[in-house]
Amino acid sequence: MQAALERLLGMRWAGLAMQFLRFGTVGAAGFVVDTAVVYGLRGMVGIYAAGAAAYVAAASFTWVFNRLWTFRTAARTHAARQWAVFLATQSLGFVVNRGIFAVLVTFSDFCATYPVVAIAAGVAAGMFLNFAAARRYVFTQG
Repeated sequence: MQAALERLLGMRWAGLAMQFLRFGTVGAAGFVVDTAVVYGLRGMVGIYAAGAAAYVAAASFTWVFNRLWTFRTAARTHAARQWAVFLATQSLGFVVNRGIFAVLVTFSDFCATYPVVAIAAGVAAGMFLNFAAARRYVFTQG
């Protein structure tokens, strides 16, 4: 895939595209973690506490795999500090994600009927912000 992207986009942009694809793959796995934790905890602690715990679990999971795979060539900083900065920067994307979702389901009858559309729009917007923030502030390119 890397070679095809290099032919299509050139060397510089192909590397960025591959990094973005890895980030999206890790994010998809994080979505599974998030969902599993919510479903696993909601009966014990309620939906909102389960959602908060799931966010921390999924964000921690994605930090580990982004550190090991997506941004493996980035400069290494102290893990605890990097994890905290990752959680903070990814929270901004979460706000954008849920904000777009809330606006769409509130003001669009179509999205209220088919909320998966609003979810997808929020995820897409949040993902671009999260990738840019992770790349710029968390996993700085040595």
